[in-house]
Formats: sequence, C-alpha cells, structure tokens
Amino acid sequence: MEVNSKIRNCAGDLAWRFPVAATVPPKQKRVSLAPCAVQNILAAMHKSIPIMVLATIFASFPVPGRAAVATPAGVDTNPLNLDPLVRQAYDRFYILDYEGALSRFEQVQAKNPENPLAVDYVLDAVIFRELYRLDLLDTNFYAHDGLLSGKHAVDVDPAVASRVNSLFSKAIELSERQLHENSEDVDALFARGWARSLRAVYIGFIDRSFVSALHVALQARSDNEKVLKLDPRYIDAKLVVGVHQYVTGSLPFGLKMLVGAAGITGSKSKGIDDLRDSGARGVITSVESRTALGLFLRREAKYDEAIAVTRTLTDEYPRDFLFRLELANLTKDAGRGQEAIAQYQQLLAQARKTGFFPSAHLELAWFGLADTLQGQRNYADAAEAYNEATAQPTISVDLKSRCDLNAGKMYDLLNERDMAMRQYQAVLRQDAESAQAESARKYLKSPFTAR
Repeated sequence: MEVNSKIRNCAGDLAWRFPVAATVPPKQKRVSLAPCAVQNILAAMHKSIPIMVLATIFASFPVPGRAAVATPAGVDTNPLNLDPLVRQAYDRFYILDYEGALSRFEQVQAKNPENPLAVDYVLDAVIFRELYRLDLLDTNFYAHDGLLSGKHAVDVDPAVASRVNSLFSKAIELSERQLHENSEDVDALFARGWARSLRAVYIGFIDRSFVSALHVALQARSDNEKVLKLDPRYIDAKLVVGVHQYVTGSLPFGLKMLVGAAGITGSKSKGIDDLRDSGARGVITSVESRTALGLFLRREAKYDEAIAVTRTLTDEYPRDFLFRLELANLTKDAGRGQEAIAQYQQLLAQARKTGFFPSAHLELAWFGLADTLQGQRNYADAAEAYNEATAQPTISVDLKSRCDLNAGKMYDLLNERDMAMRQYQAVLRQDAESAQAESARKYLKSPFTAR
C-alpha cells in the first residue's frame, strides 16, 4: 500500500542521527535559557507500521515544589547542561567525533555518579557512534525500500549491546529512585524519558525488535508529556512529543482510529509546531529538533523549507559531515540534480582537506552522488561513483551490496553485460540472504532495463 510505504520510509528518515530525546538530572536545580488495549495495538502494528518505533527519535526565580529556578528567558533546564565540559562534548558530538564526545561525557558521569542525565549522555554517544559505524545515519540508505521494512545486514557488536543495556538500566534505576521520592520531579521524568527514547532507537534499528521498541517509545512520550504538563517551560521535552505527534498524525486513517481507541493520538501540525519551538528554544534538543523538523518537511515535499532548516545546522556546524550530506540529499529530492551533484562533489573535496571532517564516511557521499548521476541518466559516471563507494574502508556490508547491485544495473544500461554480471556475483558473495541478493539473482538471469 502506497501510504504504508511512505510511512515506513519516514521511519528510516527518523533514524538520521538525532539523539531522540534529551534529559536533565533529578535532584538538581534547573536554570533557564531564553493496559491490554495497548498490547493489542502493539501486535496490530508489528506487521503494518514499524514507524511508531521512532515516536521517540532528538537572575532566577524558584518554581514551587520542584526545587527549580528560572531565568527571565523562561526556558527551564538543568545546570549540568551548561557545564563547560558538557558543552565541549556536544561540540564534538555534532561534528561526529563520537570518541571525543564519549570521553568527555564519561568524565561528566564520573563526576556525577548518581545523576541519570550523566548516564544518558554516555548512552547517547555510545548508541549514535554504533549507528554511524553501521552506516545507518544517512537518509539515502533507505530512501527507496525503507530501513525498517527491508532486509538489512546489521553486524551487531556484542560489547556495544552489553554496554547499552547496562547504561539504560542504570539511567532508569537512578531516575526512578528520584521519582520514588517525588513523583513530580520533572528532571527525573525527563531523564527517564530520554533513556527510554534512546533505548527504543537501539532495539528498533539494531535489534529490530519493533514491538518492544514501540512499547518503550510510548513510555518515552508519556514521560515527556508529564514533564510538559508539570512545567510547560521545559521546552526540551517537546522533541519526543513533537516527533510522536507527527508520526501518529501521519498514520493511515484506519490505523490512526485503531491507535486512537487506545488513547494514542497525534497531529502532524502540532508535531511540527512543537519541533519548531524546541528547535528555536531548546537547550539540549535544539539541534535534534531541527534535524527532525527538516526530515518531516522533506516528507511533506516542502523542500525549500527543509533546506532552510538544514542550512541553520550546516552554518552552526560546518564540520558535521552528515549535515552537509543531508543538504545535498534535500537538493537532489527537490529535483535540482545538477546543483546536488555539485554539492556532493564539494563535500568530497572538503573531505580531502586533512582534519576538516573529524569523521567522514565518504561512501555515503559517493552513494548519494551515484544516485543523483543515475537520475540524470549519466550511467557511466554513476557506476564509477558506486564503485568509489565500495572502495571506502568504512562501508558497511549492506551498503556495499547496494552499491554493487546498482553498479551492475548501470553496466547493464551501458550494455556492458560482463561487468554487470561481476557486480551481481559480488552481491551474492557478500550476503546471499539480503534483499540485494534477491535482485542480483534476478538480474543474473535477465539484464536490468530502465523502466
């Protein structure tokens, strides 16, 4: 069904590198800057709409009863978010230097061992470092057949999985200890909500346990809605709520009615409004909110708006490889092929400058360039670009299979059948059970032809 396909692809878009929710720690002052029905719904969604997994994905005055303080700007947050070491860590995070970010977040955790926010920082960096390693943070990776619905080879690192589980359990334990003392502790609620949303991302995109991920994502939304009910100035909580609002509002009518019966509601316009607000005023979710906003505007084919939002990110973090990549992706989707080709080429040229991008998975840029060249019917250059992608040392098995398959198609269109056959055979050698292998077997029997 076409609508379901669009929603599945939207799920893939959401994976694109925003740490879905951000938290603040309990037991600290905050400062301001500027039951059975649900189980049935989970079962019903398992086969039809895995997108719900990501309803999670990025002078003071006291507030009575919650030990909070607020500045005249009217946005509440936790002072730990303003710690210079935390800000340094985020600066590394947003240029994809996950090792640099992680080492700093680990120092923050060591200084704040009872603070769930400090644990969440580390969990965030560990998960997104792994997603980047697996090439799961580029929208072009799943633009055609859906990240969640397709067969994708994921090389799970057991050590990372163990650490994710341990960090998640610790964050939940610490936040719930605070909530046991004060059930209206918005800092603890937010901390728990962030941990849950990150957990949902991991088990949805790496473990691929979509029903379990959905269950945790719904819990994350509940935590953040409680935060906003208790303290509407806690703007960072609007990230998770806004994402969930948009995604639920995007469901097909029948499924929307089904989930509505279980009390799960949503509105695309409300979701967009929440993300605009957290993008403009969020303390530790501004970048993630703008990332999600750009992706949703892309889903609505509002490419000029999406490009404008993404430019705010590239201007703020010019050394973030993925933000620059997404700008080229959006330009391509807007139908400006030649302009997109120039942007991909410029991105690759920038990557040749030593140290400009701390971490650049060049296969993603080559893949985007190849897809765009293919769309321009420049099949020879497209094949060459796909082959350049496969030569990159950071490429994942799944993306390598995609590139080999697509290169084979280009050679078929160029009537170079022997070259095409070699590419299809390479796909089978890499992973004979992948979706790409199924297509490779088909094209080994009969050459690919343009539709």
